[in-house]
Amino acid sequence: MSSEIKIISNRFIFNNYVNCYLVKNDDSYILIDTGMPNKRKVIEKEIENAGCHRGNLRLIILSHGDLDHAGNAAYFRKKFNTKIVIHCNDAGMVEQGDIFWNRKSPNIIMKILSNIFFGLKEVDRFVPDLYVEDGYDFSEYGFNAKVLHLSGHSSGSIGVLAADGNLFCGDLLGNITKPTLFSIIDNRTAANASIEKLKILNIKTVYPGHGKSFPISSLQKKDAFR
Repeated sequence: MSSEIKIISNRFIFNNYVNCYLVKNDDSYILIDTGMPNKRKVIEKEIENAGCHRGNLRLIILSHGDLDHAGNAAYFRKKFNTKIVIHCNDAGMVEQGDIFWNRKSPNIIMKILSNIFFGLKEVDRFVPDLYVEDGYDFSEYGFNAKVLHLSGHSSGSIGVLAADGNLFCGDLLGNITKPTLFSIIDNRTAANASIEKLKILNIKTVYPGHGKSFPISSLQKKDAFR
């Protein structure tokens, strides 16, 4: 049986919206990414209105450690009494608030300014409950899905591939105007390898961190990721 997916979009900057995905499996829920801290109450209300409450949110899965995806993780963990999952290669982003942790660093001034505006504030930093690797199975949490390590946007970026063919890909891919490689990529070689990895898997629909969902067939178009 397919899971029910609620898409919760919130403004990141300008007309760029970031997606959180609340996945319902029978009577429990999984939250994939958590949105911006300044949109916390709006996101929280949508989660609760969907029937998710303290005790039935089994996991918070973070596709990576950036502010727009991990910004509400610590708050929601406490609010819903749940656990946070992330890949260990993004640990410093959420524990230290350094968006360039394990990424290519710019000059020191740009690094400081970027972390002031886009790093996790101290109150929102946290130590995750579970670090996952490629192939990790979420079945014990009532979610028939596995982890795909999809580095490129960050070293610790992951996707979540459900048994029904739905892929939650984080910021490897986006679909703001068309399906494409996301505009901010730290390691292009790693990103290309991650895309090739997707092409051999049984995927039906892609749910990106930014933009609308799209069919996996878009990956087969010759110029899709140029």
